[in-house]
Amino acid sequence: MFSERIDRLQGSLVREILAVANQPDVISFAGGLPAAEAMPKLDFSDLPAGLSQYGPSEGEKWLREAVAAEMSKNGVPVGSDDILILTGSQQGLDLAAKLFVDKGTPVLVEAPTFLAAVQCFSLFGARYVEVGLTPNGPDLVELERKLIAEKPRFAYLIPTFQNPSGVCYDEATRQRVADLFDEHNVVLLEDEPYRELVYDECDRAPICARLKKAQWIHFGTFSKTAIPGLRVAYLACSPGLMPHLYKLKQAADLHTNRQGQWAMHKLLTSPDYPAHIARLRGFYHQKRDMMSAALDKHFHDLADWTIPPGGLFFWLKLKANIDSYALLQPALERKVAFMPGKPFYATERVSNELRLNFSHAAPEKIEEGVKVLSEVIRAHL
Repeated sequence: MFSERIDRLQGSLVREILAVANQPDVISFAGGLPAAEAMPKLDFSDLPAGLSQYGPSEGEKWLREAVAAEMSKNGVPVGSDDILILTGSQQGLDLAAKLFVDKGTPVLVEAPTFLAAVQCFSLFGARYVEVGLTPNGPDLVELERKLIAEKPRFAYLIPTFQNPSGVCYDEATRQRVADLFDEHNVVLLEDEPYRELVYDECDRAPICARLKKAQWIHFGTFSKTAIPGLRVAYLACSPGLMPHLYKLKQAADLHTNRQGQWAMHKLLTSPDYPAHIARLRGFYHQKRDMMSAALDKHFHDLADWTIPPGGLFFWLKLKANIDSYALLQPALERKVAFMPGKPFYATERVSNELRLNFSHAAPEKIEEGVKVLSEVIRAHL
């Protein structure tokens, strides 16, 4: 009675963990949740009454103009007609999957990658081509070899503070990726939810701005810098793709909520917006350093990791060859939540890695949670 794709439907482990992790006595390092105290205050008192009516599928023109102006400042010269407002950036992944993926379509992804992208692409039958990550981005030799051998229809990449690894591609890697995609005519899906959350100097210039021939879609969101509950995000894309994405958006939900678009436009165009981003960076920078110090103290003999130059996550590789999934239930019993590494890979494997989020837990709870997690691992060993 169901469509054949339902057999490929996957649940989201992070959503299941968050159902437990949101209990007040649990220290959660699981989801990529922004801190409530870092979110801007919303004031809807002067909301125009007309925004209670249906709106344009592509999004409000004034928000698209503001987004286009920000992207142009970041090196991607686009206009408002190149912007589509989304109900969360994950909707953009869904629209792209509907546009490009048939059963068996080769899709190139980083290993590891964003677990919701795997959930989305798998539903439509993607066949995954994985490329390993180095500290500077994807392994370029492996990337070129697989572009030639597998001929993926598109590549899904997170170049800036990659989720889950925290890797930020360097300038040379970004240029080489662009050159390879132009040469092999591969569509780039570039996801950049964390690009504003930068703590250490690194290259953040979007790869799509370097492309000369290949088509591209660039995803951005306000969920990490503003209010995730409003679910306002956007994509920019090559002109030839927009008519298709526009119709797919109409078929999905008609339009993104107009009150949320108004609130995001008000924030984005506020004179205080640069100061808000600066405060956000300072706040999360401090929490990153707190987790870094706690890891140095309690995990020095248990795991290897690098300090992420931005974003919201540490990615740990345990020195022991054990399945980190087996640690999840004992950790939850001790009131600490984390994400095991296995769901971040598009192909089935056992992983001894963990993703730890540092943005959500209260500062005074970060070391306590890291200490408990280290005790859980030692007990398992």
